[in-house]
Amino acid sequence: MTKVNVVSGFLGAGKTTLISKLLKDVFNGQKVVLVENEYGEIGIDGGFLKEAGIEIREINSGCICCSLKGDFEEALKMLAEEYQPDHIIIEPSGVGKLSDILKAIQSVEGLELDSYSTVVDAARCKVYHRNFKEFFDDQIKTAASIVLSRTQNVSEEKLAEDIAIIRELNPEARIITTPWDELSGTVIFEAMTGSTNGFPEGLEDDDEEEEEHEHHHHHEHEHDHEHEHHHEHEHEHEHEHHHHHDHAAEEAAANEGLSEGNRIRLGSDEHEHHHHHHGEHDADEIFDSVGIETINRYNEEELRSMLSKLGENVIRAKGIVPDHDGKWIFFDYVPGDADIREGSPAYTGLITVIGEHVDIEEIKDIFGVH
Repeated sequence: MTKVNVVSGFLGAGKTTLISKLLKDVFNGQKVVLVENEYGEIGIDGGFLKEAGIEIREINSGCICCSLKGDFEEALKMLAEEYQPDHIIIEPSGVGKLSDILKAIQSVEGLELDSYSTVVDAARCKVYHRNFKEFFDDQIKTAASIVLSRTQNVSEEKLAEDIAIIRELNPEARIITTPWDELSGTVIFEAMTGSTNGFPEGLEDDDEEEEEHEHHHHHEHEHDHEHEHHHEHEHEHEHEHHHHHDHAAEEAAANEGLSEGNRIRLGSDEHEHHHHHHGEHDADEIFDSVGIETINRYNEEELRSMLSKLGENVIRAKGIVPDHDGKWIFFDYVPGDADIREGSPAYTGLITVIGEHVDIEEIKDIFGVH
């Protein structure tokens, strides 16, 4: 039976860094498949992780909890049957809900849930809990273990605040607070798996409640508000069509006048519908994503300067781009913290910027994409 390990976490928490550490220290020599579903991104991490000789399955269009739920479950079935790996590691979207991921895994036969953990940035736990509760809090509430990242960069008082927030949301989770540099991947993994005992309770109950709510809601509209519902449905359809039309026009406008070798992509491709329960939101309604393909060359100093110009509304940026000497640079950014290092070549330079109300023209100017 294939074991499944889920490493969730909000945008920029450090999921890929943790997975890289686990691949090196724990899974070396084992048959491992990594399933990625990073919101709005363009395959940046795939090339980085392939250096470890790991089979990568990228699902980059939309989010698992919405339009891709069926595709995700089918992908898991195919991977388990075709590759028969020892482990499937799932790195969900930074704005995906861990509870939805676990429901999808539970529906696939032949998989054993080995661990489900959430990486939380110690420096940004409080602000993300305040500003992005719907996505951030679900990841903490559902996890069996919380792996705090960048704890070496925060005070004891700040760390205590983080733990208080986590404990209020999830009193039972095991919390890893020691800086990762002081721990082996094996120690971290043992803490992750040691806190897990199958699926958490209540996953199926949630599904039943949603079905009952949907049935009751549908029944009311069908018998009491048939004409009104029909009118709202027409308006909704018109609104969705208008939204997608504007999205395409905005992307076309962003690409107008760009020189050969540069391309802008907005949002997550082919995310054609929004399906919510109990007033929930889709990531596309909250966050803007700008993907850039470019042949521009940069050096580390230039990139640091560019990243410093990103506004407070940008909560995540990363990319892999060529430098002036023929090498390639990988950069990873969250507000106030930029990690820049040498990487493997991509098919072209790739940059992703995610935030709220992102100004496309400003991003083009910052990265010199013209």
